[in-house]
Amino acid sequence: MGYLGPAAAGIRSVDLAERWLIPGLWDNHVHFSQWAQTNQRLDLTGADSASAAASLVAGRAPAVGPGETLVGFGFRDGLWPDAPSRALLDAAAGTVPVVLISGDLHSCWLNSAALARHGHPQHPTGLLREEDAFAVVRALAEVPDAVMDGWADSAARAAASRGVVGIVEMEMDWNLDTWRRRIRGGTDSLRVEFGVYTQHLERAIALGLQSGAGVDGTDGLLTVGPYKVITDGSLNTRTAYCVDEYPGLEGQTGAHGLLNVPPEELRAHLGRAVAAGIRPAVHAIGDRANALALDAFERLGCAGSIEHAQLLAQEDVARFARLGVVASVQPEHALDDRDVADRYWAGRTDRAFVLKSLLDAGVTLALGSDAPVAPLDPWVSIAAAVGRTRGGREPWHAEQAISRQAALAASTRGRHRVLVGDVADLAVCEIDPFVASVPDLRRMPVAATLLAGRFTHAAL
Repeated sequence: MGYLGPAAAGIRSVDLAERWLIPGLWDNHVHFSQWAQTNQRLDLTGADSASAAASLVAGRAPAVGPGETLVGFGFRDGLWPDAPSRALLDAAAGTVPVVLISGDLHSCWLNSAALARHGHPQHPTGLLREEDAFAVVRALAEVPDAVMDGWADSAARAAASRGVVGIVEMEMDWNLDTWRRRIRGGTDSLRVEFGVYTQHLERAIALGLQSGAGVDGTDGLLTVGPYKVITDGSLNTRTAYCVDEYPGLEGQTGAHGLLNVPPEELRAHLGRAVAAGIRPAVHAIGDRANALALDAFERLGCAGSIEHAQLLAQEDVARFARLGVVASVQPEHALDDRDVADRYWAGRTDRAFVLKSLLDAGVTLALGSDAPVAPLDPWVSIAAAVGRTRGGREPWHAEQAISRQAALAASTRGRHRVLVGDVADLAVCEIDPFVASVPDLRRMPVAATLLAGRFTHAAL
C-alpha cells in the first residue's frame, strides 16, 4: 500500500507496514446457527467407524445432565466398515438421548431415547436421512435466543478475524427476524444476506421482500438474499440424485439417490419466487439433479445459482454459462469427499468439483464453506480451490485447480483489487495472497478486517 501523505483532521491514519490490502472476503453459503453451535458439540470428525463414534459417545455420556441431549457433529459413514445402529448408541449411552449429525448435514444417527424424543420410536436403525434429519437439526437449534445469539456473536467475530466481511445465510429458519434481532443486539461484524426456504416463501412474498433489498434498522448490514430449495441429498449419505446407480445399491429403491422436489414442483416454486423478485438458489449435488435444476432455469428464463454443483454432465457445464447461472461451490468438500467420490462416483470423478472447467466456460463462481460442513474460513476454501489437496496428499484431479486470482475473486464478489471509490470492506494480510503457497493460503495470517471503513478485527 503506498503512502498517501498526512491524514486530514478527524481521519485516523493506520500504517499497514507493507502488508497486503485486499477486498474483504465473503462466504457465499453458510448455516450460521449450526456453525455457532459446533463448538458446543462432540467432535466426530476423527471417527473411522461406527464403533469408534460410539466409543466417543460413551466417553462423553456420563457428563450429560438430566434432560439434556448429547449432540455430536461431523461423522462420515460412507466408507465405514460397520453400519450405524441404534443398538450401538444404546450400549454406549444408555438412557441419555444421543443425536449425532453427519458432516454433510443430510443424516442424523440417534439412539432409542433420542428417537422417542423426536417422534421416531420404532425406527429400525436410528439413521435418519434428509427431511427427517433436517427436522431433528431444527429442533436442536431451539435454544434460548440469548444463548444462541451469544454463540453467533462470537462466531461472527471469529469470522471477521479471518478477513470475512459478509456471509450468505442458508440456515433453514425464518432468518429475517433472527438476524434483525442479532444486529440490533450488537452483532455488527458481518454483512448478512439471508435465504428464504419454501416453508417461508409466501410469508416473504407477503412482506414484499426482494433479493438485494436492505432491511430497515440494521445499519445496512442485513439484506434479503435468495430463495433456497433443496432438490437432492448428498454424496456421503448416498442421496445425491445421479444418472448412475450407487455401487452396492443397484436395483434398490433410492439406488440413484433421492429427488426431493419433482421437476414440475421445482419450476412452480422457482417461478413464484422469481415473479416476486426473489433470486433462486437451488441445491443440486448429483449430475441428474443439476441437469433438472438447469432445465428449470431454462424453462423459466431466469438466472440464479446452483448450490454445490458437485457432479456435472459435460454438456451442463456450458449450460451454466449460457443461462447465466452462478456456480456456488465449496472447494473444501472436494477434499472431504475425494475418497467417497472415488468409491461411489467411480469412473466419473473427472466430472466432479470441476472448478476450472466452469471458469473456462465463462461461469461465475462463488466460493463458500457450507459451514459447519467445512470451516467458515474463506482461506480454507481458497487453498482447496488452488491446491486440490491438504495434509500432504497428492492433489486430487489437479487439472481442476484454479488460480489464486480466480479463487480470491470468487471469494470477494468479483472484486480483483481495491479501487478508489469502493466500499471499504477490506482485509489486510501478512502474506501476499497472490504468490502464497497453498499451505500458507490455508493458514493465512490476517492482520485486520474493515467493514465500511470500521475495524471489525485488528492485530496490527
